[in-house]
Amino acid sequence: MTALATSLAEAQFAAKTARLTTRSETLDRQISTASNLKSMILSLATSLGERVRAGDLSPQPTVANGSVAKGALSGSSQPRGSYSLEVTALATGQVLSSPAYTASAALVGSGTLTLRFGSTAGSTFNEDTGHAPVSVNIASSATLADIAATINAARSGVTAYVANASDGARLVLKGAEGAANGFILEASETPGDPGLSGLAWNPASGATGRLLASAANAAFSIDGIAMASASNTVTNAVPGVSLTLIGTNSGAPTTLSFADPTAAITEAMQDITAALNEIASEIRSATDPLSGDLSRDSGARQLKMEFAKLAGTVVMPNAAAGTPRTLADLGLSTQRDGSFALDGKRLTATLKSDPQGAAAMFTNGLYGIYATVDGMARKASKASDPGTLAGSVSRYSKLKTQLADERTKIADRQDALRAQFVKRFAAVDASVGASKSTMTFLQNQIDAWNARND
Repeated sequence: MTALATSLAEAQFAAKTARLTTRSETLDRQISTASNLKSMILSLATSLGERVRAGDLSPQPTVANGSVAKGALSGSSQPRGSYSLEVTALATGQVLSSPAYTASAALVGSGTLTLRFGSTAGSTFNEDTGHAPVSVNIASSATLADIAATINAARSGVTAYVANASDGARLVLKGAEGAANGFILEASETPGDPGLSGLAWNPASGATGRLLASAANAAFSIDGIAMASASNTVTNAVPGVSLTLIGTNSGAPTTLSFADPTAAITEAMQDITAALNEIASEIRSATDPLSGDLSRDSGARQLKMEFAKLAGTVVMPNAAAGTPRTLADLGLSTQRDGSFALDGKRLTATLKSDPQGAAAMFTNGLYGIYATVDGMARKASKASDPGTLAGSVSRYSKLKTQLADERTKIADRQDALRAQFVKRFAAVDASVGASKSTMTFLQNQIDAWNARND
């Protein structure tokens, strides 16, 4: 009776349970397929970003004399041609030494030290009123080492350390690069605790030998045009290029040129086409009207439309007229079945006619191939948008949760029905048992009567 009750209860809800199971399996496939598509486009964007950051897809600057400067693309524009570079002086920061003391633990008095900033010319100091002075308080028990730590803690742009020279311990102050970052040091002593004024310095009355280096700008020329920089890192001295000056080459100009990225771009376009075809194949399978798990999915359809127009999408809206602006300009074309092909002749023609324009498409800035693919990946991963793959995954996951809740309710109802059947069948079983007992009694009586008649 118990087995019968269970079977009847299961049969009562079998159709609903089967429908829920089928729907749950469908949702699992939809979640898996949508997640896989989202992962593939994200993987392509990540790989493309790493490829772009490798640098060989753009005309990286090269300085013939590597001991003079190093170059890097600044991203402000696309550099072209070659340039001569001559560095006659590097930017330096002021270096100031204190008088010699017996040790770094020597006490030097207390009060206030004030740093004032500006430029120095001979014995004249011209304070930069736009650069606020910095004052530090020196306690009565402060040592030379304590003063260095206090100055560093002020973060004024001047750093300090104690040098153990042959004649004793000296406090050394170093300023930032650039002529305008020179400084003087003033001291205000605490009455009764003198000595701090021994650290003070200005060019008019400073002790000989304490100024170890003066603050100065870098001096260099590009194509013979004299230039100056407060820092050894020079931005856009050549349009689109950042230079780091590391040495001088007075009288012997070197050449700044740009590597040819043609071969690297050709290889990259072949890799991009293969990766796009892999994703396009998955999209076709997922959106197949008859067998695709995402045949009616809005996120998959959106990605399919973006892929269909990808070759003709303008990825360089800021490019000048006549320069490469789309992936089609680099040879990418879309076939009737949604796959991609690479036209090698068109790619070669573009690289020959405008190699700089083609290279400009491979940057990690606001525009370009990477920015376009990365934008597609970010959009596909936006779960708050129901028209994206991530939105579809979120929606399917919620439906799956609802199905799980419904299956739980059905299981509870099935168990309740089984319990009702068990209760009813138990009563029937008891009645049958009672009837069988009565029949056994009657049969025994009849058998006894028959025996007496014998």
